[in-house]
Amino acid sequence: MKKYTILLISTAFIATAVAAASTPQLMIGFGSEAPNTIWYGINTVFTGDWQQYGALFTSLQAGLFSRLFLLVLTLIPAVFLIHYILIGPKRFSHDGSDILFFPLVSRLIHWLAAISFSLLVITGLMVIFGRLLGGGSPLMAARIVHLVSALLFSGTAVCMFLIWLKDMLPMPHDILWLFIMGGYLSKKKKPVPAAKFNAGQKMWFWLATVGGGAMAYTGWYLYTFQATTDMLRIYAIIHNFLGAALVALFLTHLYMSLFAISGSLRSMISGYKPREEVEILHSRYHRL
Repeated sequence: MKKYTILLISTAFIATAVAAASTPQLMIGFGSEAPNTIWYGINTVFTGDWQQYGALFTSLQAGLFSRLFLLVLTLIPAVFLIHYILIGPKRFSHDGSDILFFPLVSRLIHWLAAISFSLLVITGLMVIFGRLLGGGSPLMAARIVHLVSALLFSGTAVCMFLIWLKDMLPMPHDILWLFIMGGYLSKKKKPVPAAKFNAGQKMWFWLATVGGGAMAYTGWYLYTFQATTDMLRIYAIIHNFLGAALVALFLTHLYMSLFAISGSLRSMISGYKPREEVEILHSRYHRL
C-alpha cells in the first residue's frame, strides 16, 4: 500500500514539475496564492481554459436551442399556410412540349440527398427534443441513423455541388427576383427573372452544400468527442444555429416543391417541366 502511495505522490510531483517547466509563472507565489487558483492554473496547462465558453454554452443549451427550433417549426409552416390560403399554388398548362430540366443522374443524386437529408432533419429534431421523447433507445437509434444519413448526404452533396455549381452562381437578375419574391406574392403569372435556378433555390443550394459541409465537420467532432471541451462547445453552437437555418430552408423547399407550384414534384421524377412553367418561372433559361 505504501508503494502505491509513494508512486501516486511521485507522479503528482512530476506532473507539477512538468507544468512548471513549460509555464514557470504557475509556480510563482506558490505559497501565497489560494489553492484553488493554483490548481486552476495547473489544470489550464493540461486541458485549456475549459470554462471560457461554459456560461454561454450553458445558457444556450438550457433552452435557447430548443426554443429556436420550436420557433422555426411553428412560424415557417404558419407563414406558408397563410400564403396557401390567400394566394394559393401556381398552376401551369401541360399542353404542348415539355422541357427536359433534370437528367437522370442529377435526379437520382437529388433523391438520395433528399432522403438522407430528411432523415437528418427528423433524427436531429429527435435529439433536440430528446427530453420529450424520454431519451433511451429511441434516441440512441436516432443518433445512429443521424450519423449514417450524414455520411450519405455528404457524398451526394459533393456530387450536387459539382453538377450544379455553374447554374448556382449568383447573377444580377437574382437581385430582381428577391425584390419581387419570385412572383409568389401575386396570383398573376408574369415572367420572373430566373434562369435554370432562381435566387431562392440558389440560397438553398449554398446553405445545403457549404453549410452542410460545416455541419458534417462539427457533427463529426460532436459525435467522436475528439476535441477540447471549449471547441466542442463552439462546435455545438455552430451546429445548432446552422441546423435551425437548414431546417427553415428545408421546410421552404418542401412547400415550394409540394404546394406552391402545382405538379412541381413531377419534374424531379420525370425530369421534365411544362413549357409554360419554364417561360414564367425560369424566363432566362437558355434552353427556351
